[in-house]
Amino acid sequence: MDLRLPRLRRPRPRRALAAAAAVVVLAGAGTWTAVASDDEPPVRRADRVMATDDGVRIDTSFFTSGPEGRRPAVLLGHGFGGSKEDVRAQAEDLARDGYAVLTWSARGFGRSTGKIGLNDPEGEVADVSRLLDWLAEQPEVQLDKDGDPRVGMAGNSYGGAIALLGAGYDDRVDAVAPAITYFDLAEALFPDGVFKKLWAGAFVTSGGGCARFEPELCAMYERVAESGVPDAQARTLLEARSPAAVADRIDVPTLLMQGQTDSLFPLGQADAAARAIRANGAPVKVDWLAGGHDGGDPETDRLHTRVRAWFDRYLKDDKGADTGPAFRVTRTGGVDSTDGQAQLRGASADAYPGLHSGERSVRLTGREQRFANPAGANPPAVSALPGIGGSGGLSQLSSLGIGVSLDFPGQHARFESAPVTRDLHVTGSPTVTARVRSTSDDAVLFAKLYDVGPDGRQQVLPSQLVTPVRVEDARAGKDVELTLPAVDHEVRKGHRLRLVLASTDLAYASPAAPATYTVALRSDLTVPTAPGVTTAAAPLPAWVVWLPVAGALVALALLLTARRRTTAPAPDPDLADVPLQITGLSKRYARSADRYAVRDLSFRVEKGQVLGLLGPNGAGKTTTLRMLMGLIRPDDGEIRVFGHAVRPGAPVLSRVGAFVEGAGFLPHLSGRENLELYWAATGRPPGDAHLDEALEIAGLGDALARAVRTYSQGMRQRLAIAQAMLGLPDLLILDEPTNGLDPPQIREMREVMIRYAAAGRTVIVSSHLLAEVEQSCTHLVVMDRGRLVQAGPVRDIVGSGDTLLVGTVTPVEEPLAEKVAALPGVESAVRTDEGLLVRLGADGTAPRLIAELVRLEVPVTSVGPHRRLEDAFLTLIGGSA
Repeated sequence: MDLRLPRLRRPRPRRALAAAAAVVVLAGAGTWTAVASDDEPPVRRADRVMATDDGVRIDTSFFTSGPEGRRPAVLLGHGFGGSKEDVRAQAEDLARDGYAVLTWSARGFGRSTGKIGLNDPEGEVADVSRLLDWLAEQPEVQLDKDGDPRVGMAGNSYGGAIALLGAGYDDRVDAVAPAITYFDLAEALFPDGVFKKLWAGAFVTSGGGCARFEPELCAMYERVAESGVPDAQARTLLEARSPAAVADRIDVPTLLMQGQTDSLFPLGQADAAARAIRANGAPVKVDWLAGGHDGGDPETDRLHTRVRAWFDRYLKDDKGADTGPAFRVTRTGGVDSTDGQAQLRGASADAYPGLHSGERSVRLTGREQRFANPAGANPPAVSALPGIGGSGGLSQLSSLGIGVSLDFPGQHARFESAPVTRDLHVTGSPTVTARVRSTSDDAVLFAKLYDVGPDGRQQVLPSQLVTPVRVEDARAGKDVELTLPAVDHEVRKGHRLRLVLASTDLAYASPAAPATYTVALRSDLTVPTAPGVTTAAAPLPAWVVWLPVAGALVALALLLTARRRTTAPAPDPDLADVPLQITGLSKRYARSADRYAVRDLSFRVEKGQVLGLLGPNGAGKTTTLRMLMGLIRPDDGEIRVFGHAVRPGAPVLSRVGAFVEGAGFLPHLSGRENLELYWAATGRPPGDAHLDEALEIAGLGDALARAVRTYSQGMRQRLAIAQAMLGLPDLLILDEPTNGLDPPQIREMREVMIRYAAAGRTVIVSSHLLAEVEQSCTHLVVMDRGRLVQAGPVRDIVGSGDTLLVGTVTPVEEPLAEKVAALPGVESAVRTDEGLLVRLGADGTAPRLIAELVRLEVPVTSVGPHRRLEDAFLTLIGGSA
């Protein structure tokens, strides 16, 4: 059989025809189930087993919803090691959106039989054509013509590859949307002739062992794993099972979604696919998501929405469907304290920039350097650790600015730039040319580009990615162009770029024979900046829509409360200089006698403090702030501001300024005019506003004369802060002041708060950005479920920072914990439910600890500083976030 013949509408070699004729629904194997909920239309699910002429049984599920009639179909594949059940939720969603969806467990997975063929054209790919035959016979499926269903294919990883292969081998596939997948499996597992040993081993393990694979694949793996060197036969075998083998035949609309935190299938795989498919004349869009096989945020809901829109456009022919920009990349900034995840922001371009757009030259300095490839390639340097995924993975830590990579002295060369004079956003693959010489015939190097902080110590390896390169015939010396991993990473002003060429890496196979490498640079570093990619402006908050009405209501409320006088307890002279004291404060939910939004809360704030009010959603922070501002009354307890009890309309509230949930501005007026109008509405004398002083602290400059409608989100936020500071209140309350701001704007907001408190005033800020709270606040109050968890100086709550939390797959036994405790540089190791708490000594470092943990075969899933604020916060609230 030759499946590489020119594509026909229904390619069917003789064996495939025979197999198609053998497709049956086995007796007793078909079941029908209605899946429904109170809020969604029911989904009909039919389970069937497909039999092929070679005795393989493929387990399938067919989903439909809504009225009878024909509709486009979707084939939904699963990831490696999974089954059809992994994509059931997405299948049901697509069915409710008007598609007939067919899912299946690939050969060797789930309840399907057969050997794993890594998407063998004669196995898994031929099964796709059989599934299309079956779809063409179903009364629910729309046909382009007899035997030709209107169908799209989607899936992640292994399922994404079969989507591309299906489009290449069967012309009936009309659109595809693969995610975090490969274009060339040989290049993915043998990049530049270097064996990616840990990921290859993970493939075999998750597949159930070598015996579960086709014999030739098992023999290939054992041969390469033993030698450490991929041979031509191995590369040919994997190339034949890759979409790249049929690149010239994939000519359907393609949405490529690739992970940035992915050392298995990096961004270059999607780039190669995009270039090849676009060359065939097909529409192609590219999306770089925040997650990947190494962890991070998979952005599942966003990607599913985009896939649905893609199929709406190209299967339903809905020309109004919004399929998104030609290129989109998710960028990271800050941490959400409710779940400990990085906060994400999209950037986009009208055209896919590729990996080398807007290149800039950066000079690197460093003499010619010699270093060793140690015998047995041990100890190996550490970059990515396959299998350490999720929010605690090394790539996630890298995205948050935490570096845990390890390069051993004497086993690498290092070249470094001067501090960059302005922020540099790298989007794509940097390149550099180096001269490599070796005492052995071949050399294997691992190139990586670090972002080094101003102190020279903290270094971050973006997404924990490295580029392996095999240099053949290296004894005489050879010039080698190194293409570094594609990343999207901002290098801040004052940081340096550091190029490291190492002789070993834990994830790859290196030559076992000792050798000495000599490396010198032959060019500057070329850095792609993709200038056409712009970060999306933060959406205008909802209050813009109702600004005029809200402004009038706020003004009326202020006029009324400014003149109200309420009976209140007498001032406490002992608290006359204390900005805030809360005692026994409680507030029940409406119509509830025993459910509390805030319960028995007590804390005190002194002059000059910047206090961070922290807690997960539902902790009672906003309720507390509303009671503090006199907007709602507590059920029990007392709030004293400078000794005066707070009640709605209390005169002491004139010493309190507040920014809560956005401010209402009139867009046609200038910033200054808005502030003057607001102050006039309070009924207080104009001279008491201290307008110029508040504006100087807010730092708006000449923008004050412009209409507010021309302001960026960051400028609106600063104007709102200036409004809260009018009258220079002694106590300033800010609720989520950095919402919607990008990192530079957040930094400016931090400086505003610090400047305001510098004159002896007090700031209370509620925020989800824990890194910002840690940098800007002097004290913290942590709440959970309405109660106080802890209060005190930031330094006391955060701690010394010398304790690491090591997450593990299974609980660590005491003997192994004792071995960790006995390691050099480790003072103690204590078992926890999550793994180990390791306290480092004065000479201990996180990278060395990781290397030792790997050596001891500790089943590590995550490593992170236990006493950074976000870790301390999550520990304090006991995971309720």
